[in-house]
Amino acid sequence: MSRGRRSVSNIDPVWENEIYGRGNQLNRYPFDVVVSFVFRHAPRDEPRHAVRILEVGSGAGNNLWFAAREGFRVSGIEGSASAVAHARRRFADEGLIGEFVQGDFSTLPFEGETFHLAIDRGSLTCCGASVARRAVAEMHRVLVPGGAALFNLYSKRHSSHLSGTPGSDGLTLDPREGTLISVGGICYYNREELDRLLSAGWLLESIQHVEIVEQAMPRQTVHAEWRVIAKKSR
Repeated sequence: MSRGRRSVSNIDPVWENEIYGRGNQLNRYPFDVVVSFVFRHAPRDEPRHAVRILEVGSGAGNNLWFAAREGFRVSGIEGSASAVAHARRRFADEGLIGEFVQGDFSTLPFEGETFHLAIDRGSLTCCGASVARRAVAEMHRVLVPGGAALFNLYSKRHSSHLSGTPGSDGLTLDPREGTLISVGGICYYNREELDRLLSAGWLLESIQHVEIVEQAMPRQTVHAEWRVIAKKSR
């Protein structure tokens, strides 16, 4: 059950004003890392309609669209009003059931121990470090004991981090190279920072560092990200 609407002041307005609000990045299909996570970590001893999945930064609803079609009960929180409206329309048009709310990732409007799975597919990394810490604590709060979370954060080995300038709260601004240009500030993590972010109440099950090197350009660029699966240990 939702606990009321929250402020979205911690969400970079670029996502509403320049991206979703202009019809950009309204993805239709789910990311493969999300599909794998859901099928590997959804409880086997529960019927799918009883398994609740939360996505923090649900965007156009493409990941939850897949989960809803598979019979799971889904909820998403997103800072962009345009993205929330798009996800709601798509679900209504296709006869799918899902809850989409506009809100702040650091104050999730859901009761504690509600969800079996929680998904962050490149959303918390778009917040400052202090906001991400609060959001991770909130994801921990709303998961059932033993529930699993997927965290997908960008790495400091990313060309967009290396070519950008430091901003407040750990953000990197105005990158000149790489795949993360014109998406606002991004908070990139090294392994030590990642461990600190997920130090309280999490059992780290899998930590992958993925790098894709683009060589068909005048200058080589690196897309680097973390893919972490963690379970609520207490």
